Amino acid sequence: MEIITTHTNADFDGLASMVAAKKLYPKATLVFSGSAERPLRDFLSQDIRNLYGFKKIKHIDLASVTRLIVVDTRQGNRLGPLEECLNNPGIEIHLYDHHPDAPGDMQGDVEHIEPIGSTTAIFVALLRAQGMVLFPDEATLMSLGLHEDTGSFLYATTTPADLQAAAWLLEQGADLDIVNQFISRDLSAEQIPLLSLLLENSMTYTVHSVQVTVSRLTLPAYVDDFAVLVRRMMVMENLDAVFSLVCMGERLYLICRSRIPEVNVGIIAREMGGGGHAAAASATIRDKTLFEAEEELLYLLHRQVKPRAMAGELMSSPVITATPDITHKQANDLMARYNINVLPVVRDNTDRKNPTGLLGIISRRDITKAIAHKLGEMPISEYMTTDLAVLPESATQADIQELIIENRQRLIPIIRENIRENTQGEKSESVICGVITRTDLLNLVVNDPAHLPRNLFHEDEHPSSERTRNISSLMTDTL
Repeated sequence: MEIITTHTNADFDGLASMVAAKKLYPKATLVFSGSAERPLRDFLSQDIRNLYGFKKIKHIDLASVTRLIVVDTRQGNRLGPLEECLNNPGIEIHLYDHHPDAPGDMQGDVEHIEPIGSTTAIFVALLRAQGMVLFPDEATLMSLGLHEDTGSFLYATTTPADLQAAAWLLEQGADLDIVNQFISRDLSAEQIPLLSLLLENSMTYTVHSVQVTVSRLTLPAYVDDFAVLVRRMMVMENLDAVFSLVCMGERLYLICRSRIPEVNVGIIAREMGGGGHAAAASATIRDKTLFEAEEELLYLLHRQVKPRAMAGELMSSPVITATPDITHKQANDLMARYNINVLPVVRDNTDRKNPTGLLGIISRRDITKAIAHKLGEMPISEYMTTDLAVLPESATQADIQELIIENRQRLIPIIRENIRENTQGEKSESVICGVITRTDLLNLVVNDPAHLPRNLFHEDEHPSSERTRNISSLMTDTL
């Protein structure tokens, strides 16, 4: 016996993928592994179950299943009672999924895994390759799957393959009025006060310079389609990432949404016993109180949120630089002309937008001292600071803070490695693409105090590292 199924709490992408799989496996039986989301239940109430020949689990002899076709998941623990089939001797498993690899994924005899916005798009590509033609109701159902899992093609996980699939489904007669009916839903009178509660019980945290909103709510009974409220709050408040912990009756749920690459909600939901993809995920949390679940969530956020690269955004460019042969007086004039206090010293600044060969930096204070000691005509190479750290464009705020606040480095050169060809072959050279100053970091903190480093007011506990200056030749010439 062959069975086609999807994850528990099935959605439109799961249903559409099941129906699409039926066209590739015509002898297989369609079986839901558990419950379905409310919009899907509303859709199924229109006699869809009978149209496609769905059967209930209680009518299936699980021990007789020889081939299990699983769509839109690879997690065996999300198959409900059908997970028992995995223990059948000689069971053949076929997997179709668009979610990223995760611990505990099943291994299939046949696998079609693509990192795209929906599993439906995987099936559309297979159906097109076999020259199949769809009925309009099939095309409409598959369009529902596409629109739901890609956020009508607005989620960051959407790919050209999803859009190509949508175009083909329109050619096959998909009815967008029906898609709009089930995907674009206005809030009901009962949902509006719930949305207000959700907003009131939300708090925004800054994790690795990324703002994440966490809501915590207790409701007396189960509320259908709560994910719609989470999504609506995200849109209304223009939030990048939202995690909603909601206790409904005796069950605790996590619903999460993200539209930035730094926060992959699928990974976090899987660690809490659920699943999903980078932009949308959920979990049913067992054996934990609401407080314990929130503690675990905050811990996972600090572990899983990727630090946002800030150096490339924060830096000033192009950079005003000087070569080591100019005098202190010339450097002083250059600083006065451009109203800067620190000057990077480079080997070559012929291309002013891409100076190369960083040698050191020299400050206005150092130049003023040199001129006061009658050293104005000496080259700045004799008095520049050569012991300094640099950062790449991908450096995070934590990297910047460490150098400016803890190491007291007043200016950070931001470099990029360029590969160029010459007569000897390829050669790598460091290009100074920008600089970050203490003022740049201060402006960031003032605009958003959440960026304040924890140790800002405890610098005595973190003494700055010693700085050295190369003045050996200066001492020789002067003394």
